[in-house]
Amino acid sequence: MMNNKRFRNSKQTQNGHKIKRFKSDKPDPFFDGDSKRQKIFHDEDSFKSSDSDDYDDEYAAAIDGGEGAESKEEMTAAEKRKRVADSYLEKMRAAARRDEEDGDEFDERGGNEDVNRDSLVARMLQAQQLEDSGRVRRLLASSPEITGGFRFLVKHRQSVTAVAISEDDSKGFSASKDGYIVQFDVVSGKTEIFIWPSEEVLKSHGAKDPQGRAKKRSKHVLALAISSDGRYLASGGFDRHIHLWDTRTREHIQAFPGHKGPVSCLAFRQGSSELFSGSYDRTIKIWNAEDRSYITTLFGHQSDVLTIDCLRKERVLTVGRDRTMHLWKVPEESQLVFRAPASSLECCCFINNDEFLSGSDDGNIEHWSVLRKKPLHIIKNAHPLSTQNTFNVNQNDNLSDSSKDFCGPSACSWVSSVAVCRGSDLAASGAGNGAIRLWAIENDAKGVQPLFELPLVGYVNSLAFAKSGKFLVAGVGKEPRLGRWGSLPAACHGVAICPLQL
Repeated sequence: MMNNKRFRNSKQTQNGHKIKRFKSDKPDPFFDGDSKRQKIFHDEDSFKSSDSDDYDDEYAAAIDGGEGAESKEEMTAAEKRKRVADSYLEKMRAAARRDEEDGDEFDERGGNEDVNRDSLVARMLQAQQLEDSGRVRRLLASSPEITGGFRFLVKHRQSVTAVAISEDDSKGFSASKDGYIVQFDVVSGKTEIFIWPSEEVLKSHGAKDPQGRAKKRSKHVLALAISSDGRYLASGGFDRHIHLWDTRTREHIQAFPGHKGPVSCLAFRQGSSELFSGSYDRTIKIWNAEDRSYITTLFGHQSDVLTIDCLRKERVLTVGRDRTMHLWKVPEESQLVFRAPASSLECCCFINNDEFLSGSDDGNIEHWSVLRKKPLHIIKNAHPLSTQNTFNVNQNDNLSDSSKDFCGPSACSWVSSVAVCRGSDLAASGAGNGAIRLWAIENDAKGVQPLFELPLVGYVNSLAFAKSGKFLVAGVGKEPRLGRWGSLPAACHGVAICPLQL
């Protein structure tokens, strides 16, 4: 409206058309000076995209010193990247120094310590780059040892719905149906609680009023995700918002509205602040946590989106209640659709950029490849019901891909969570049958072989491996993550951890 009025008030002509000016008591200073007027008229598109009353001053400032400001921003971004790189290299040098001290390798090196250490850092960076790209796979499942079972590290009042582990494996995060978000130390078990701010603070951070029949904002949390730098924690749930938290202060910093249904899953892209969210409204939205901004929306699912996963590439893997799994290629704005054989998919995760796993409500685990629309391998009845509900960890020689002694799918045998230790051949799956199973993923997509069964009573709603592969974290409860169609009274609500010797 402001821009149109100014165009009408002008007495000048442009392109041969005369423009009328309405009467005004005060002359508009905007039209003082021919040079400024000509610059403004030559950039009409800028007027059409502006809604601010302070646009004139900002535009004039941009004309006077735009190039200098842009170069300053570029220099600032470059300095920031250099600072981050220097900090990361210093961490890698410290890790290499610890390795040398542990191995007593640098006693008599003299003045070549720094050179040798930098060579070790270079080799570590190259190995990490190959692992992140999926071209090299760590063989962790070749000879794993389980010295003890799961022990509870954190307790919740209601079923745990999500767990997440920081990049350095030092901290963990858990959320439950009671609305509590807990940060815990992996070694000591010390816990810190994220405090929800007041309704006024939430609205000042971007939250909208409760939608639908709800009169009060729900704090029921369904999903968690931690950024690669460990700075941001994202949570989502029944209030249809994505909430962004600062892990250093455990304070709420932003609320992202936009979804029209509960937010059921979240994932950060590795090495960036790009955040992906899936919802019951059948959409996937992309956000930028650093800029606190919305990017775009992906459409394709025909029912609720249940699980999401992402690696370093701009590719997103999702499953929904429409019996499909979608691989989204964000830069190409395309997607691949994989259809389950005969059941609804419940969970999914990447093995590498070209392979992934999924779990379904008929108790099967599927091994997929980007080259085929059908599963490469199907592990039938991966979590059979057991009458005794007890397992011997040391006796795993007779495990098979399917257990024919048990039949009939139920809520307890649904595969509710799957996880893969990043860049390795070790995977895990959980259900409500009283055990978590470890699997070995063979090279060249030859198959998935069973390793161990770890007893744990309850619905395993979420699994997370340490990046180092030294432990596995499970979020369990008496009820499934997305409903209350089953109950296990003997189970505990909490986070359990199991050390792994690989």
